[in-house]
Amino acid sequence: MDQVWLLLPEFLLILSGFVICRATPLDRTVWDAAERLVYYLLFPVLLFNSILRSPLQLGQTLSLAFAGLATAGIGIALALAIGRWPGVPARQHASGAQVAFRFNSFIGLALAERIGGAQGLAWMALLIAVCVPLCNVGAVWPLAREGGQNYHRELLRNPLILSTVAGLVCNLIGLRFPDPVATTLQRIGSAALPIGLMAAGAGLKIGLLVAAPRLAASLLTIRHAVLPLVAIGITLALALPKPQAAVVVAFAALPTSSASYVLAARMGGDGGYVAGLVLLSTLLGIVSITFWLAVLGWL
Repeated sequence: MDQVWLLLPEFLLILSGFVICRATPLDRTVWDAAERLVYYLLFPVLLFNSILRSPLQLGQTLSLAFAGLATAGIGIALALAIGRWPGVPARQHASGAQVAFRFNSFIGLALAERIGGAQGLAWMALLIAVCVPLCNVGAVWPLAREGGQNYHRELLRNPLILSTVAGLVCNLIGLRFPDPVATTLQRIGSAALPIGLMAAGAGLKIGLLVAAPRLAASLLTIRHAVLPLVAIGITLALALPKPQAAVVVAFAALPTSSASYVLAARMGGDGGYVAGLVLLSTLLGIVSITFWLAVLGWL
């Protein structure tokens, strides 16, 4: 039941954006501007500030970090491999591949605190900090390639990747801002999730999922079935303590990031298709998190 309450607001924000865009004067013109605001300012500030404030004690938790990176890496490899299947539409694949391996950090942090308290929160923060750079690179690459853009140039100037790297560097050198600055950054970043989800709702086009249903099913299967199973196998192989294993499995079963829609829309991909995947992933997350944590408990 806890997972339902965690994910219900996400779903309602997406639904609100869908209704507002179609039933009020706040039409696509407004939401195009909102997408740019989220992509170039709100999400980068959120990523930078979240990573800056995350405890990075890699020497003490190498096995945990490896489990997260291995799970994310397998997700990227599987998602990109789907593009080689015959009949898979290239634009939808380039746009939606990221859904299979990106994750909703907000839900992850809230869930980890319920699973393991302050220690669980620190473990989830570590997983997020080490996996965000890998997942952002994996998300940008197929979009840049499909759009005929220079991949290395897109990586070097992508605001999500730049903010992630900056956050890691500043964290490692021990940079800390005065309270007024830190509070300002936190408040700017806190606007990213609601506006990003509402923008995804505004761009939602369910009909596009029907146009590529096999691709959608494959990507969501990786996100909500394959990766949690992979995470269970890795945690057992590494003999992680049960509390750490629970955090890794919860991480692997999270719904996809709401930033997936914004990235696809801003890089010329099929934003409507990705918005539909974000919505379905949010709903599936309720089932997948509950189920896979139960499976781990049975082992």
